[in-house]
Amino acid sequence: MRLLVVEDEARLAAALRRGLQAEGFAVDIAADGQDGLEMARHGGYDAMILDVMLPRLSGYRVVRQLRAERHWLPVLMLSAKDGEYDQADGLDCGADDYLTKPFSYVVLLARLRALLRRGAQARPVVLAFGDVELDPAERRVLVRGDEVTLTAREFALLEYLMRHPGQVVSKTELLDHVWDAALETAPNAVEVYVGYLRRKIGRERLETVRGAGYRLATVE
Repeated sequence: MRLLVVEDEARLAAALRRGLQAEGFAVDIAADGQDGLEMARHGGYDAMILDVMLPRLSGYRVVRQLRAERHWLPVLMLSAKDGEYDQADGLDCGADDYLTKPFSYVVLLARLRALLRRGAQARPVVLAFGDVELDPAERRVLVRGDEVTLTAREFALLEYLMRHPGQVVSKTELLDHVWDAALETAPNAVEVYVGYLRRKIGRERLETVRGAGYRLATVE
């Protein structure tokens, strides 16, 4: 397995290389964000360990750019920025995991192995289907480039449908995943909110499949 470590602190980078090589990994080092981005694009790595506070280009910008280019290299962020919002920002930018410094090397290896088991699966930061885009982190929806304002329930309904693009999703499944399972919700609530959503994104983008459920459709 080939790993890329993007870390500007030379002693830490060297220690990571030694430790990871002892575990059988082949390891390359980049000392700034711009070099790390170029190496990640073209190096054929199996995973990347990425610092956040880097010269030239921050770790946040590196991972966001990779995801914008539909590059799904597994990324473990490693940073001294330990606030909950810092961690949320890293994950929302497209990182797969976030570990704060100082860290346990045993935990680092375990999380790295978990990333490698999952592999480089597509996991875009912004969901897109046809001319509809949904950004879960920013809570924004664009239809043909124009922003559409949705309620929290409408947003959750659209997000679930967009995570199952082109698939027929039943009312029962929507109730299970979009509504609170602890509350008793009438099945017609789905129909009501589908109606609300159609009025905002366009009726032709949300089809009813009689007797089965609903699915998103592209518009010519």
